[in-house]
Amino acid sequence: QVQLVESGGGLVQSGGSLSLSCAASGTFFSINAMSWYRQAPGEQRELVAIITSGGSMYYADSVKGRFTISRDNANKNTVYLQMNSLKREDTAVYYCNADVTVTSPTNNKYRIGYWGQGTQVTVSS
Repeated sequence: QVQLVESGGGLVQSGGSLSLSCAASGTFFSINAMSWYRQAPGEQRELVAIITSGGSMYYADSVKGRFTISRDNANKNTVYLQMNSLKREDTAVYYCNADVTVTSPTNNKYRIGYWGQGTQVTVSS
């Protein structure tokens, strides 16, 4: 079982900045990638940014140049999302996701995704 604990978020004015963090804990073999998704009211959940175990990063076009995903150097199981130049359209619930390899009791390995509880980000004009 893997737990993802998110923190950060809140209310900020347009043009402002916020930082989110997500810490993964539990029993697993490895973390393949960690990512941030967001879901606005009435919209589908969308990928915002992802960082792989090798350090490769990907960003949605809508946040490129404004958002930065990173990992804690000391604890690779913690990921951050620095959000700058926030816009009203960035308002959403932000979810952390971890792509994890776990080992079964029979010593088989398989990948599974886990979600955090979500944190609200509201950008006001």
